Amino acid sequence: MALVLGVDSSTQSTKAVLVDGDDGTVLEQRTAPHPPGTEVDPRVWLAAFDEATAGLLDRAEALAVGGQQHGMVALDDKGEPVREALLWNDTRSAGAALDLIEEMGGPQACADAIGSVMVASFTASKLRWLRDHEPENAARVASVLLPHDYVSRHACAPGTAAFTDRGDASGTGYFATAEGAWRPDLAEAALGHLPALPRLVAPGAVAAHTARGQVVAAGTGDNMAAALGMALTPGDVLVSIGTSGVASAISTHPIADGTGTVTGFADATGHYLPMVTTMNAAGILDLQAGLLGVDHAELAALAMTSVPGANGVTVLPYYGGERTPNRPAATGTWAGLKPTTTRADLARAAVEALLCSLADAVDALVAQTGEEPRRVLMVGGATKSAAVRALAPAILGRPVLLPAEGEYVALGAARQAAWALSGADGAPEWPSAGTAVLEADPTPGVREAYAALRDAAPTLT
Repeated sequence: MALVLGVDSSTQSTKAVLVDGDDGTVLEQRTAPHPPGTEVDPRVWLAAFDEATAGLLDRAEALAVGGQQHGMVALDDKGEPVREALLWNDTRSAGAALDLIEEMGGPQACADAIGSVMVASFTASKLRWLRDHEPENAARVASVLLPHDYVSRHACAPGTAAFTDRGDASGTGYFATAEGAWRPDLAEAALGHLPALPRLVAPGAVAAHTARGQVVAAGTGDNMAAALGMALTPGDVLVSIGTSGVASAISTHPIADGTGTVTGFADATGHYLPMVTTMNAAGILDLQAGLLGVDHAELAALAMTSVPGANGVTVLPYYGGERTPNRPAATGTWAGLKPTTTRADLARAAVEALLCSLADAVDALVAQTGEEPRRVLMVGGATKSAAVRALAPAILGRPVLLPAEGEYVALGAARQAAWALSGADGAPEWPSAGTAVLEADPTPGVREAYAALRDAAPTLT
Protein backbone atom coordinates (compact mmCIF):
# COMPACT_ATOMS: atom_id res chain seq x y z
CA MET A 1 0.00 0.00 0.00
CA ALA A 2 1.54 3.31 -1.13
CA LEU A 3 0.69 6.22 1.14
CA VAL A 4 0.39 9.74 -0.30
CA LEU A 5 -0.05 13.09 1.41
CA GLY A 6 -2.42 15.80 0.23
CA VAL A 7 -2.16 19.30 1.66
CA ASP A 8 -4.68 22.13 1.45
CA SER A 9 -3.02 25.48 2.22
CA SER A 10 -6.17 27.59 2.28
CA THR A 11 -6.99 31.12 3.33
CA GLN A 12 -7.84 30.03 6.86
CA SER A 13 -5.71 26.98 7.62
CA THR A 14 -3.47 24.18 6.42
CA LYS A 15 -5.08 20.75 6.27
CA ALA A 16 -3.13 17.57 5.60
CA VAL A 17 -4.56 14.13 4.79
CA LEU A 18 -2.61 10.88 4.63
CA VAL A 19 -4.26 8.69 2.02
CA ASP A 20 -4.02 5.12 0.75
CA GLY A 21 -2.88 5.77 -2.81
CA ASP A 22 -4.54 2.58 -4.05
CA ASP A 23 -8.14 3.38 -3.12
CA GLY A 24 -8.21 6.94 -1.71
CA THR A 25 -9.04 5.96 1.85
CA VAL A 26 -8.14 8.78 4.25
CA LEU A 27 -6.09 7.26 7.06
CA GLU A 28 -5.20 10.33 9.12
CA GLN A 29 -5.63 14.07 8.91
CA ARG A 30 -4.36 17.11 10.77
CA THR A 31 -4.82 20.87 10.59
CA ALA A 32 -3.06 24.07 11.63
CA PRO A 33 -4.57 27.60 11.58
CA HIS A 34 -3.52 30.62 9.53
CA PRO A 35 -3.81 34.19 10.79
CA PRO A 36 -6.77 36.27 9.59
CA GLY A 37 -6.48 39.16 7.15
CA THR A 38 -6.07 39.83 3.46
CA GLU A 39 -2.29 40.20 3.71
CA VAL A 40 -0.06 37.91 5.76
CA ASP A 41 3.60 37.00 6.11
CA PRO A 42 3.76 33.91 3.83
CA ARG A 43 6.26 32.26 6.16
CA VAL A 44 3.38 31.49 8.52
CA TRP A 45 2.09 29.07 5.87
CA LEU A 46 5.37 27.18 6.04
CA ALA A 47 5.10 26.88 9.81
CA ALA A 48 1.50 25.71 9.44
CA PHE A 49 2.60 23.15 6.84
CA ASP A 50 5.22 21.79 9.21
CA GLU A 51 2.69 21.59 12.04
CA ALA A 52 -0.07 19.96 10.01
CA THR A 53 2.19 17.41 8.29
CA ALA A 54 4.23 16.43 11.37
CA GLY A 55 4.06 12.66 11.76
CA LEU A 56 2.39 12.27 8.35
CA LEU A 57 4.95 13.46 5.82
CA ASP A 58 7.57 10.89 6.83
CA ARG A 59 5.13 8.07 6.09
CA ALA A 60 4.21 9.23 2.58
CA GLU A 61 5.86 8.23 -0.69
CA ALA A 62 4.53 11.30 -2.50
CA LEU A 63 2.83 14.59 -1.74
CA ALA A 64 1.19 17.56 -3.40
CA VAL A 65 -0.14 20.92 -2.22
CA GLY A 66 -3.40 22.56 -3.19
CA GLY A 67 -3.50 26.21 -2.25
CA GLN A 68 -5.54 29.40 -2.32
CA GLN A 69 -5.49 30.91 -5.80
CA HIS A 70 -4.18 34.25 -7.05
CA GLY A 71 -2.16 35.54 -4.10
CA MET A 72 1.06 37.48 -4.63
CA VAL A 73 4.18 36.11 -2.95
CA ALA A 74 6.90 38.54 -4.02
CA LEU A 75 10.46 37.43 -3.19
CA ASP A 76 13.83 39.18 -3.30
CA ASP A 77 17.04 37.79 -4.81
CA LYS A 78 17.64 35.73 -1.65
CA GLY A 79 14.20 34.15 -1.82
CA GLU A 80 12.82 36.14 1.11
CA PRO A 81 9.46 37.97 1.01
CA VAL A 82 9.82 41.66 0.18
CA ARG A 83 6.52 42.33 1.97
CA GLU A 84 3.51 40.47 3.29
CA ALA A 85 1.69 38.39 0.70
CA LEU A 86 -1.48 39.92 -0.73
CA LEU A 87 -4.26 37.35 -0.79
CA TRP A 88 -6.98 36.77 -3.36
CA ASN A 89 -9.54 38.65 -1.26
CA ASP A 90 -7.50 41.85 -0.94
CA THR A 91 -9.29 44.38 -3.15
CA ARG A 92 -6.85 47.31 -2.97
CA SER A 93 -5.72 46.40 -6.49
CA ALA A 94 -9.13 46.95 -8.11
CA GLY A 95 -7.96 50.13 -9.87
CA ALA A 96 -4.80 48.41 -11.02
CA ALA A 97 -6.89 45.65 -12.63
CA LEU A 98 -8.84 48.25 -14.62
CA ASP A 99 -5.59 49.87 -15.75
CA LEU A 100 -4.20 46.54 -16.97
CA ILE A 101 -7.41 45.71 -18.84
CA GLU A 102 -7.25 49.06 -20.63
CA GLU A 103 -3.59 48.56 -21.52
CA MET A 104 -4.40 45.14 -22.99
CA GLY A 105 -7.05 46.64 -25.27
CA GLY A 106 -10.23 46.16 -23.27
CA PRO A 107 -12.10 43.33 -21.54
CA GLN A 108 -12.48 40.99 -24.51
CA ALA A 109 -8.85 41.42 -25.53
CA CYS A 110 -7.86 40.65 -21.96
CA ALA A 111 -10.02 37.51 -21.92
CA ASP A 112 -8.63 36.42 -25.27
CA ALA A 113 -5.08 36.80 -23.96
CA ILE A 114 -5.34 35.12 -20.56
CA GLY A 115 -8.75 33.40 -20.54
CA SER A 116 -10.31 35.83 -18.06
CA VAL A 117 -10.98 39.50 -17.53
CA MET A 118 -8.61 40.80 -14.86
CA VAL A 119 -10.06 41.57 -11.43
CA ALA A 120 -8.51 42.66 -8.15
CA SER A 121 -7.95 39.05 -7.10
CA PHE A 122 -5.47 38.29 -9.89
CA THR A 123 -1.75 38.31 -9.13
CA ALA A 124 -0.94 40.71 -11.96
CA SER A 125 -3.20 43.41 -10.53
CA LYS A 126 -1.41 43.09 -7.19
CA LEU A 127 1.96 43.43 -8.90
CA ARG A 128 0.75 46.64 -10.57
CA TRP A 129 -0.49 47.93 -7.21
CA LEU A 130 2.94 47.17 -5.75
CA ARG A 131 4.65 49.02 -8.59
CA ASP A 132 2.50 52.09 -8.13
CA HIS A 133 2.24 52.23 -4.32
CA GLU A 134 5.42 50.61 -3.02
CA PRO A 135 8.03 51.24 -5.73
CA GLU A 136 10.96 50.45 -3.45
CA ASN A 137 9.52 47.03 -2.67
CA ALA A 138 8.63 46.49 -6.32
CA ALA A 139 12.21 47.17 -7.36
CA ARG A 140 13.43 44.44 -4.98
CA VAL A 141 11.19 41.73 -6.46
CA ALA A 142 13.27 39.04 -8.13
CA SER A 143 10.61 36.33 -8.42
CA VAL A 144 6.87 35.93 -7.92
CA LEU A 145 5.17 32.78 -6.68
CA LEU A 146 1.63 31.75 -5.96
CA PRO A 147 0.86 30.62 -2.41
CA HIS A 148 0.83 26.94 -3.32
CA ASP A 149 4.15 27.31 -5.18
CA TYR A 150 5.74 28.81 -2.08
CA VAL A 151 4.53 25.99 0.17
CA SER A 152 5.38 23.26 -2.37
CA ARG A 153 8.98 24.41 -2.64
CA HIS A 154 9.28 24.37 1.15
CA ALA A 155 8.60 20.63 1.07
CA CYS A 156 11.35 19.96 -1.49
CA ALA A 157 15.05 19.31 -1.20
CA PRO A 158 17.14 22.47 -0.63
CA GLY A 159 17.94 24.32 -3.83
CA THR A 160 14.85 23.12 -5.72
CA ALA A 161 13.71 25.69 -8.25
CA ALA A 162 10.13 26.93 -7.91
CA PHE A 163 7.43 25.20 -9.94
CA THR A 164 3.69 25.37 -10.51
CA ASP A 165 0.95 23.89 -12.67
CA ARG A 166 -1.22 25.30 -15.45
CA GLY A 167 -4.32 25.31 -13.23
CA ASP A 168 -3.04 27.77 -10.63
CA ALA A 169 -0.97 29.65 -13.22
CA SER A 170 -4.17 30.44 -15.13
CA GLY A 171 -5.26 32.76 -12.33
CA THR A 172 -2.20 35.01 -12.39
CA GLY A 173 -3.08 37.35 -15.25
CA TYR A 174 0.18 36.61 -17.06
CA PHE A 175 -0.54 33.11 -18.36
CA ALA A 176 -2.06 32.31 -21.76
CA THR A 177 -4.58 29.69 -20.66
CA ALA A 178 -5.61 28.50 -24.14
CA GLU A 179 -1.96 27.95 -25.11
CA GLY A 180 -0.76 26.73 -21.70
CA ALA A 181 2.24 29.08 -21.52
CA TRP A 182 3.50 32.02 -19.50
CA ARG A 183 3.14 35.54 -20.85
CA PRO A 184 6.32 37.09 -19.41
CA ASP A 185 5.54 40.34 -21.23
CA LEU A 186 2.38 40.73 -19.15
CA ALA A 187 4.22 40.04 -15.89
CA GLU A 188 6.81 42.65 -16.87
CA ALA A 189 4.12 45.16 -17.80
CA ALA A 190 2.43 44.66 -14.43
CA LEU A 191 5.50 44.96 -12.21
CA GLY A 192 7.69 47.28 -14.28
CA HIS A 193 10.43 44.68 -14.73
CA LEU A 194 10.47 40.96 -15.49
CA PRO A 195 10.46 38.72 -12.39
CA ALA A 196 11.44 35.07 -12.49
CA LEU A 197 8.39 32.83 -12.86
CA PRO A 198 8.08 29.23 -11.65
CA ARG A 199 8.64 26.30 -13.97
CA LEU A 200 5.44 24.83 -15.41
CA VAL A 201 4.90 21.13 -14.68
CA ALA A 202 2.70 18.98 -16.91
CA PRO A 203 -0.37 17.24 -15.45
CA GLY A 204 0.57 14.03 -13.67
CA ALA A 205 4.30 14.66 -13.89
CA VAL A 206 6.83 14.54 -11.07
CA ALA A 207 7.78 18.11 -10.18
CA ALA A 208 10.55 17.52 -7.65
CA HIS A 209 11.62 15.41 -4.68
CA THR A 210 11.97 15.98 -0.98
CA ALA A 211 15.32 15.75 0.78
CA ARG A 212 14.37 12.13 1.60
CA GLY A 213 13.58 11.33 -2.04
CA GLN A 214 9.80 11.40 -1.85
CA VAL A 215 7.95 12.44 -5.01
CA VAL A 216 6.49 15.95 -5.05
CA ALA A 217 3.74 16.62 -7.60
CA ALA A 218 3.10 20.04 -9.11
CA GLY A 219 0.25 20.96 -6.78
CA THR A 220 -2.48 23.28 -8.01
CA GLY A 221 -5.02 25.89 -7.02
CA ASP A 222 -7.62 25.01 -4.43
CA ASN A 223 -10.54 24.95 -6.87
CA MET A 224 -8.61 22.76 -9.30
CA ALA A 225 -7.66 20.41 -6.46
CA ALA A 226 -11.28 20.18 -5.31
CA ALA A 227 -12.39 19.25 -8.83
CA LEU A 228 -9.72 16.55 -8.90
CA GLY A 229 -10.68 15.34 -5.44
CA MET A 230 -14.30 14.95 -6.48
CA ALA A 231 -13.39 13.43 -9.86
CA LEU A 232 -15.55 15.94 -11.72
CA THR A 233 -16.34 15.17 -15.35
CA PRO A 234 -18.01 17.22 -18.10
CA GLY A 235 -21.64 17.84 -17.18
CA ASP A 236 -20.95 18.27 -13.47
CA VAL A 237 -21.26 21.67 -11.79
CA LEU A 238 -19.67 22.06 -8.40
CA VAL A 239 -20.91 24.72 -6.01
CA SER A 240 -18.49 25.33 -3.16
CA ILE A 241 -19.48 27.47 -0.18
CA GLY A 242 -16.46 28.43 1.88
CA THR A 243 -14.69 31.74 2.43
CA SER A 244 -15.53 32.37 -1.21
CA GLY A 245 -18.43 30.99 -3.20
CA VAL A 246 -17.55 29.12 -6.39
CA ALA A 247 -19.46 27.50 -9.23
CA SER A 248 -17.18 25.52 -11.54
CA ALA A 249 -17.34 22.90 -14.26
CA ILE A 250 -14.93 20.83 -16.35
CA SER A 251 -14.71 21.84 -20.01
CA THR A 252 -12.75 20.38 -22.89
CA HIS A 253 -12.34 23.79 -24.52
CA PRO A 254 -11.05 27.15 -23.23
CA ILE A 255 -13.40 29.97 -22.26
CA ALA A 256 -12.84 33.67 -22.97
CA ASP A 257 -15.76 35.60 -21.49
CA GLY A 258 -15.27 39.29 -22.20
CA THR A 259 -17.95 40.24 -19.68
CA GLY A 260 -15.65 38.99 -16.94
CA THR A 261 -18.37 36.96 -15.25
CA VAL A 262 -16.83 33.57 -16.04
CA THR A 263 -13.12 33.13 -15.49
CA GLY A 264 -11.56 30.75 -18.00
CA PHE A 265 -9.12 28.83 -15.83
CA ALA A 266 -7.29 25.62 -16.66
CA ASP A 267 -7.74 22.53 -14.51
CA ALA A 268 -5.17 20.11 -13.10
CA THR A 269 -5.72 17.38 -15.72
CA GLY A 270 -5.18 19.10 -19.07
CA HIS A 271 -8.75 20.35 -19.50
CA TYR A 272 -10.29 23.68 -18.47
CA LEU A 273 -12.17 24.85 -15.41
CA PRO A 274 -14.53 27.74 -16.19
CA MET A 275 -15.54 29.27 -12.92
CA VAL A 276 -17.69 31.95 -11.37
CA THR A 277 -16.52 33.20 -7.98
CA THR A 278 -18.13 35.34 -5.29
CA MET A 279 -16.14 36.98 -2.52
CA ASN A 280 -19.00 36.75 -0.03
CA ALA A 281 -20.13 33.26 0.91
CA ALA A 282 -19.98 31.54 4.30
CA GLY A 283 -19.14 34.89 5.86
CA ILE A 284 -22.69 36.03 5.09
CA LEU A 285 -23.94 33.48 7.60
CA ASP A 286 -21.15 34.25 10.07
CA LEU A 287 -22.10 37.93 10.09
CA GLN A 288 -25.82 37.27 10.41
CA ALA A 289 -25.31 34.82 13.26
CA GLY A 290 -23.21 37.43 15.04
CA LEU A 291 -25.75 40.19 14.48
CA LEU A 292 -28.55 38.04 15.86
CA GLY A 293 -26.43 36.69 18.71
CA VAL A 294 -26.94 33.02 17.80
CA ASP A 295 -24.78 30.12 16.69
CA HIS A 296 -25.07 28.61 13.23
CA ALA A 297 -27.47 25.87 14.26
CA GLU A 298 -29.78 28.45 15.83
CA LEU A 299 -29.49 30.66 12.76
CA ALA A 300 -30.60 27.78 10.55
CA ALA A 301 -33.48 26.93 12.87
CA LEU A 302 -34.63 30.55 12.88
CA ALA A 303 -34.44 30.73 9.08
CA MET A 304 -36.62 27.66 8.68
CA THR A 305 -39.41 29.19 10.77
CA SER A 306 -39.80 32.03 8.26
CA VAL A 307 -41.30 31.65 4.78
CA PRO A 308 -39.84 31.74 1.25
CA GLY A 309 -38.97 35.36 0.52
CA ALA A 310 -38.53 36.13 4.24
CA ASN A 311 -41.77 38.13 4.33
CA GLY A 312 -40.37 40.64 1.85
CA VAL A 313 -36.86 41.05 3.31
CA THR A 314 -34.13 40.86 0.67
CA VAL A 315 -30.36 41.12 1.13
CA LEU A 316 -27.63 42.04 -1.32
CA PRO A 317 -24.72 40.51 0.62
CA TYR A 318 -21.73 42.31 -0.91
CA TYR A 319 -20.33 43.20 2.49
CA GLY A 320 -16.64 43.28 1.62
CA GLY A 321 -16.98 44.28 -2.01
CA GLU A 322 -17.83 41.64 -4.61
CA ARG A 323 -16.18 39.88 -7.52
CA THR A 324 -19.32 38.51 -9.24
CA PRO A 325 -20.75 40.91 -10.14
CA ASN A 326 -17.53 42.90 -10.20
CA ARG A 327 -18.24 45.55 -7.55
CA PRO A 328 -15.07 45.79 -5.43
CA ALA A 329 -16.23 48.92 -3.59
CA ALA A 330 -19.75 47.66 -2.81
CA THR A 331 -21.25 47.21 0.65
CA GLY A 332 -24.17 45.14 1.89
CA THR A 333 -27.75 46.28 1.25
CA TRP A 334 -30.90 45.25 3.08
CA ALA A 335 -34.36 46.01 1.67
CA GLY A 336 -37.95 45.38 2.69
CA LEU A 337 -37.54 45.86 6.44
CA LYS A 338 -40.90 46.57 8.12
CA PRO A 339 -42.21 46.93 11.68
CA THR A 340 -43.37 43.32 11.41
CA THR A 341 -39.97 41.95 10.34
CA THR A 342 -38.83 39.20 12.69
CA ARG A 343 -35.49 37.69 13.66
CA ALA A 344 -36.54 34.64 11.68
CA ASP A 345 -37.04 36.81 8.57
CA LEU A 346 -33.57 38.29 9.00
CA ALA A 347 -32.05 34.83 9.31
CA ARG A 348 -33.98 33.51 6.30
CA ALA A 349 -33.05 36.51 4.15
CA ALA A 350 -29.34 35.95 4.81
CA VAL A 351 -29.49 32.28 3.80
CA GLU A 352 -31.54 33.11 0.71
CA ALA A 353 -29.09 35.85 -0.27
CA LEU A 354 -26.16 33.44 -0.08
CA LEU A 355 -27.93 30.91 -2.27
CA CYS A 356 -29.27 33.49 -4.75
CA SER A 357 -25.74 34.77 -5.25
CA LEU A 358 -24.57 31.23 -5.98
CA ALA A 359 -27.55 30.56 -8.26
CA ASP A 360 -26.52 33.60 -10.30
CA ALA A 361 -23.06 32.07 -10.51
CA VAL A 362 -24.42 28.76 -11.81
CA ASP A 363 -26.59 30.52 -14.40
CA ALA A 364 -23.61 32.49 -15.68
CA LEU A 365 -21.56 29.33 -16.00
CA VAL A 366 -24.30 27.57 -17.95
CA ALA A 367 -24.75 30.56 -20.27
CA GLN A 368 -21.05 30.68 -21.11
CA THR A 369 -20.45 26.95 -21.59
CA GLY A 370 -23.77 26.36 -23.34
CA GLU A 371 -24.36 23.16 -21.37
CA GLU A 372 -27.08 22.47 -18.83
CA PRO A 373 -25.70 20.71 -15.77
CA ARG A 374 -26.03 16.93 -15.64
CA ARG A 375 -25.50 17.13 -11.89
CA VAL A 376 -25.10 19.96 -9.38
CA LEU A 377 -22.94 19.09 -6.39
CA MET A 378 -22.54 21.26 -3.30
CA VAL A 379 -19.64 21.23 -0.84
CA GLY A 380 -18.02 23.53 1.68
CA GLY A 381 -18.29 24.43 5.33
CA ALA A 382 -21.60 26.27 4.96
CA THR A 383 -23.33 23.08 3.78
CA LYS A 384 -23.40 22.02 7.43
CA SER A 385 -26.26 24.49 7.82
CA ALA A 386 -29.62 22.71 7.81
CA ALA A 387 -31.15 25.82 6.21
CA VAL A 388 -28.60 25.88 3.39
CA ARG A 389 -29.29 22.20 2.67
CA ALA A 390 -33.05 22.70 2.75
CA LEU A 391 -33.18 25.86 0.63
CA ALA A 392 -30.45 25.14 -1.94
CA PRO A 393 -32.56 22.98 -4.30
CA ALA A 394 -35.48 25.41 -4.00
CA ILE A 395 -33.40 28.43 -5.00
CA LEU A 396 -31.16 26.64 -7.52
CA GLY A 397 -34.31 25.16 -9.05
CA ARG A 398 -32.93 21.62 -9.40
CA PRO A 399 -31.90 18.67 -7.22
CA VAL A 400 -28.58 19.14 -5.45
CA LEU A 401 -26.15 16.36 -4.56
CA LEU A 402 -24.44 16.67 -1.20
CA PRO A 403 -21.28 14.52 -1.15
CA ALA A 404 -20.05 12.99 2.05
CA GLU A 405 -18.18 15.49 4.18
CA GLY A 406 -14.47 15.57 3.38
CA GLU A 407 -11.41 17.69 2.74
CA TYR A 408 -11.72 17.62 -1.04
CA VAL A 409 -8.93 20.09 -1.79
CA ALA A 410 -6.49 18.04 0.25
CA LEU A 411 -7.92 14.83 -1.22
CA GLY A 412 -7.46 16.20 -4.73
CA ALA A 413 -3.85 17.06 -3.91
CA ALA A 414 -3.39 13.50 -2.64
CA ARG A 415 -4.87 12.13 -5.86
CA GLN A 416 -2.44 14.27 -7.84
CA ALA A 417 0.44 12.93 -5.73
CA ALA A 418 -0.69 9.36 -6.38
CA TRP A 419 -0.88 10.15 -10.11
CA ALA A 420 2.69 11.46 -10.18
CA LEU A 421 3.92 8.51 -8.12
CA SER A 422 2.31 5.96 -10.44
CA GLY A 423 3.47 7.50 -13.71
CA ALA A 424 0.11 6.53 -15.24
CA ASP A 425 -1.58 8.37 -18.09
CA GLY A 426 -4.38 9.59 -15.86
CA ALA A 427 -5.27 10.18 -12.23
CA PRO A 428 -6.15 7.04 -10.26
CA GLU A 429 -9.79 6.04 -10.06
CA TRP A 430 -10.84 6.08 -6.41
CA PRO A 431 -14.29 4.97 -5.23
CA SER A 432 -16.48 7.97 -4.48
CA ALA A 433 -18.12 8.44 -1.11
CA GLY A 434 -21.90 8.35 -0.91
CA THR A 435 -23.97 11.42 -1.68
CA ALA A 436 -27.31 12.66 -0.39
CA VAL A 437 -29.87 14.00 -2.85
CA LEU A 438 -31.49 17.27 -1.77
CA GLU A 439 -34.83 18.16 -3.36
CA ALA A 440 -37.42 20.89 -2.84
CA ASP A 441 -40.07 22.77 -4.77
CA PRO A 442 -38.52 25.71 -6.67
CA THR A 443 -39.08 29.22 -5.29
CA PRO A 444 -38.44 31.48 -8.30
CA GLY A 445 -39.96 34.49 -6.57
CA VAL A 446 -37.05 34.61 -4.15
CA ARG A 447 -34.59 34.95 -6.99
CA GLU A 448 -36.72 37.54 -8.74
CA ALA A 449 -36.72 39.77 -5.65
CA TYR A 450 -32.96 39.30 -5.27
CA ALA A 451 -32.36 40.16 -8.94
CA ALA A 452 -34.46 43.31 -8.66
CA LEU A 453 -32.37 44.54 -5.73
CA ARG A 454 -29.12 43.53 -7.42
CA ASP A 455 -29.95 45.34 -10.63
CA ALA A 456 -31.20 48.46 -8.83
CA ALA A 457 -28.03 48.83 -6.74
CA PRO A 458 -25.34 51.13 -8.10
CA THR A 459 -22.30 49.47 -9.67
CA LEU A 460 -20.03 51.15 -7.11
CA THR A 461 -21.22 52.23 -3.70
